[in-house]
Amino acid sequence: MDALSDLLAPYTDLIGQIAGTITTLQFLSGFFLLNDIRKKGCSDVYPVGPFLGGVALTVMSVKLGQIMGDQPMIKVNIIGFAINTVFMTGFYYYASNEKKTQMWAKIGYVSLFLMAVITYANFEDPEKIEFRLGMLITSILIWLVGSPLLNLPNVIKKKSTEGMPFPIIFAGQLVATAWTLYAIAIRNHVMVFQNLFLWTLGAIQLAMFVLYPSKPAKKPDAKKSSKKEN
Repeated sequence: MDALSDLLAPYTDLIGQIAGTITTLQFLSGFFLLNDIRKKGCSDVYPVGPFLGGVALTVMSVKLGQIMGDQPMIKVNIIGFAINTVFMTGFYYYASNEKKTQMWAKIGYVSLFLMAVITYANFEDPEKIEFRLGMLITSILIWLVGSPLLNLPNVIKKKSTEGMPFPIIFAGQLVATAWTLYAIAIRNHVMVFQNLFLWTLGAIQLAMFVLYPSKPAKKPDAKKSSKKEN
C-alpha cells in the first residue's frame, strides 16, 4: 500500500475535495428512490432505515463538527439533515397506515437516542468525545450500509432485488471508494480499513442487482394453465 500512497500523496487535497463533493451528492441519491416510490404509490416495500439513519447521522455529525470546530463539516451535514428530513416526509406520505404507526415508534426511539448522545457529548471531555462520537458515527454508518443484507435471504428466495435501494447503495459505493483512496493518500490505516469494509458490504449488495432482476418473475395464472391442460 506504501507504493500506492506515494502515488496518491501529491493529489491528497484534490482527492479530499472530490470525496467531499461525492458525499454531498450522496445526500441527493434518495431523490431517485423517492421518485420510484412515487411511481409505485407505496413505500412499504422499502426500508425506512436509510432515511431515518441519515437524519441521525447528520445530527451527530453536526455535533462532532462543533466539537472539532469544522465549519465545512457542519454546513454539509446541516444540508444533509434538511434533505433527509424531506425524504422522510415523502416516505411517510406514501406509507400504509400500519407502516406509519411503526415509523412513529422508530422515530421516537431515534429521538431518545440522539438526545442521550448529545447530552453525553455536552458533558464529556472534548478530547474523549471526539474519538468516541467519531467511532459511534462510523458504527452506525456500517450498520446502515450493511442493513439491506438482512434482506438477502428474501432476495434469494424471491430471486428479485425489489425493495433494495439501488441509488443509495450505488452512491454509497462511490463514497466508500473516494474516501478509501483519500485514506490511502494520507496513510490513515484505520480509515482505510473502515472504508474498505463499507466498500465490501456495498459490493455484495451490488452483486445482487447483477444476479437478480428488480422485479420478481410473474407466476403463471393457474386458470390459464388448467385450460391449456384441458
